[in-house]
Amino acid sequence: MSASLSPARTRAALRASARISAELLLVLVGTAVVLWLLGRMWPIVWPLVIGLLLTTLTWPFARFLRRHSWPPALAASAVTVLFLMVAAGAVALIAVPVASQSGELTDGVVEGIQRVREWAAGPPLNIGDDQITSALDTATDRLQNSVGSMLTTLATGVGTVVNGVVTAVLALFLMFFFLKDGPRFLPWLARQLPGRLATDVPAVAERGWDTLGAFVRSQAAVGLLDAVLIGIGLWVLDVPLVLPLAVLTFVCAFVPIIGALFAGFVAVLIALVSNGLMDALIVLAIIVVVQQLEGNVFQPMIQSRGLGLHAAVVLLAVTLGGSLAGIVGSLLAVPAAALIAVVWNYVREQLTEPPREPDGAPGPDLGNDPEPMTAPLAT
Repeated sequence: MSASLSPARTRAALRASARISAELLLVLVGTAVVLWLLGRMWPIVWPLVIGLLLTTLTWPFARFLRRHSWPPALAASAVTVLFLMVAAGAVALIAVPVASQSGELTDGVVEGIQRVREWAAGPPLNIGDDQITSALDTATDRLQNSVGSMLTTLATGVGTVVNGVVTAVLALFLMFFFLKDGPRFLPWLARQLPGRLATDVPAVAERGWDTLGAFVRSQAAVGLLDAVLIGIGLWVLDVPLVLPLAVLTFVCAFVPIIGALFAGFVAVLIALVSNGLMDALIVLAIIVVVQQLEGNVFQPMIQSRGLGLHAAVVLLAVTLGGSLAGIVGSLLAVPAAALIAVVWNYVREQLTEPPREPDGAPGPDLGNDPEPMTAPLAT
C-alpha cells in the first residue's frame, strides 16, 4: 500500500513556509526602505564613504605619528597635508610632461588625421576630398542646430564638476576629523547604545573597518600591478610619457571600468601620434590583456584573500553593482558585499549554540562579554 500524506504535517509545512515567506518579504521591504533613504541622503553619504576610504588609506601614517607622541590634531593635520601634496604631485607628474610635449602631440594628431584622409582617399574606400568636405559641412550644420542641447549638456557637465569639487573638499575635511577623533568613536558609541547593542554594534563596526582597509589595500595592489605591467609594455615600445601614463593607470584603477578605459585610450592615442599605427595596436593589445588578467585573475584573487570573499562573489558583486548604479555601484559593490558578509558572519556566530561541557553543563554565555570593544582606528 502506498503511504498517504499526513494532513497535519502538510498544514504545518504550509504554515511554516508562509511564515518564512512573510518574514523574507518584511526583510526585503526593510532593505528597499534603507536603500531609498540612502538615495535621498546620497549627497551626504557619498562624501562620507569617500572620507572613510581615504581614512583607511592614510590611517597607518597617522597611527605611527600618534604612537610617537604627536597630538591627535597635529598628526591628522600632517597626514592630511601630506596626502594633498602626494595627490598634487601625482597630478603634476602627469600634467607637466604632457604640457611640455603638447606641441609635438598636436602635430602628431594633425599628421595622423592627414594619414587617415589619405588612406580613405585610396582603395578600397576611394573617398574624395569633396566627399570629406561635404561630410564635415553636414557635421557642422548638425552642431549648429544642436547648440541649445550642447549648452544644456555643458551646464550639466559644469554642475557635475562643481559637485565633484564640493564632494572632494567635504571628503577631505571628514578624513581629517576621522583621523583626529576616530579612536574615540567606538567607545562613545558603546556608551550611547543600550544592552546587547553596546557590544554587538561596536564589534561589527570594528570588523567593518578592517574590511574597508583590506579593500583599499587590495585595490591599490591591483592598480600598482596594472601600472607596472602597462608601463613595462610602453617602455619596451619606446612610447613617450611612460611614467605619467603609469601613474595615470594607477590612479584610474580606483575607478572601475571607466578609469581603465580612459587610461587605455590615452595610452593608445599617445602611441598612435608618436610611434604610428602598428605600435598603437600593440599597446591596445597589451592593455586588453592586462585588463583581462586584472578583471578575471588578479583582482578576484587579491580581493578574495583580503576581504574573505570567494573570487566568484567578487565578480558577481561588481557585475551587479555596475548594472544597478553604474560606476559608483561598481566601485562600492565589493566593499558592500564584504560588509554584508561581516554582518552575516557575526550574526551567525551569535546565533550558533555554544558547545556543551561533557557533564551537560552549558557553555559560556556569548551575550555577556565583559571585555570592552576597542575602536577600529586604535588597533
